[in-house]
Amino acid sequence: MIRTLTMISASTSSTHAVAIIGGGPAGLMAAEVLSQAGFKVELYDAMPSVGRKFLLAGVGGMNITHSEAYPAFLSRYAERAPHLAPLLRAFDADALCEWIHGLGIDTFVGSSGRVFPCDMKAAPLLRAWLKRLRDGGVVIHTRHRWLGWNADQSLRLENPEGELRVAPAATLLALGGASWARLGSDGAWLPLLERQGVQVAPLQAANCGFEVSAWSELMRNKFAGAPLKNIAMGLQGQTLRLGECVLTQTGVEGSLVYALSAQIREAINRQGSAVVEIDLLPNKSLTDAQNALSKPRGSRSMAKHLHSQLGLDGVKAALLRELAPAEAFADPGLLAHAVKHLPLTLIKPRPLDEAISTAGGVTFEAMDARLMLTSLPGVFCAGEMLDWEAPTGGYLLTACFASGRAAGLGIVEWLRAQQPAT
Repeated sequence: MIRTLTMISASTSSTHAVAIIGGGPAGLMAAEVLSQAGFKVELYDAMPSVGRKFLLAGVGGMNITHSEAYPAFLSRYAERAPHLAPLLRAFDADALCEWIHGLGIDTFVGSSGRVFPCDMKAAPLLRAWLKRLRDGGVVIHTRHRWLGWNADQSLRLENPEGELRVAPAATLLALGGASWARLGSDGAWLPLLERQGVQVAPLQAANCGFEVSAWSELMRNKFAGAPLKNIAMGLQGQTLRLGECVLTQTGVEGSLVYALSAQIREAINRQGSAVVEIDLLPNKSLTDAQNALSKPRGSRSMAKHLHSQLGLDGVKAALLRELAPAEAFADPGLLAHAVKHLPLTLIKPRPLDEAISTAGGVTFEAMDARLMLTSLPGVFCAGEMLDWEAPTGGYLLTACFASGRAAGLGIVEWLRAQQPAT
């Protein structure tokens, strides 16, 4: 049995009802904007509770945003920076921190420039936020999965009791990407929008690990899970970035790999694989490495020679042995070059559901400046389901908050324009 819930209201904005599909940061921020503007808001989420991926992001420390200067901050969004700039100018990192403080949550800036709540947890922030929303009249419906549209363009929603037909005054879709499906971001919305003629880009893994063709048995059995610290990495021919990563059973992952993931992924898309260079000793010059390795090693093994002359052992020495050509170990010059420019071929990203975030989604070209779909008037989109990506470090959450706020304001503007002149 399909029940109909009509949400189209009378002429005043105070009784207009808006449907928000998705209870992550973007959807919740839009709900706050709309409720404060006097609109009735009904928020639907497929999971038993809202904000599940937000809470997961807070495990080990809730990195909410980043304190770096705005030009550098904006550059983190690469080719989508021009599209996100108006949203981020209107609600930047400072504005986000002020908003958090308004919830009674203090923040601090870490040594890396990242901004955290003082208690390093997401749950207190979410609890305070949900209380504010409910006090403001926002109605939250959990276990309600969006199934698309009916022929009359009303929304199809399924809950444990059956299917609902909902006819809102406006709709915001804030359904996330396609990583961590168990938390609600499964990408099931993409074909629903494609069938409506909405321009979407394929969803791809972002901030993800990558696979090699095969590690040796030694690397898999002894060094999978080992951290590579104090290294530099980059695509061949490009400036290397300092950081660290982790070897896995299938390849590499970790913060340094995530920072390069968009470049690596696109190189694989273009040519089937990507070669990154690893500098195992970024604090030593090539000349220093050559001079050290040119010293006679006598009866010492190569492993002991690398350790005594360069302090190179453990997982770094194992990776050098794995990837450097055999002839390099008989030539100090070649070996030093391998230490400073060790090539690692990556063949594909890890599965989408393992990624921290996703690239692709609803293109900005499919929306107007208010984030309303041009092919579906009254339907807006926000958050990670839009076609943008950013590295970890607070940039993902900041853009989700900013786009949710922008979409909420866009709905307010659009609904008020629909009201008959008095």
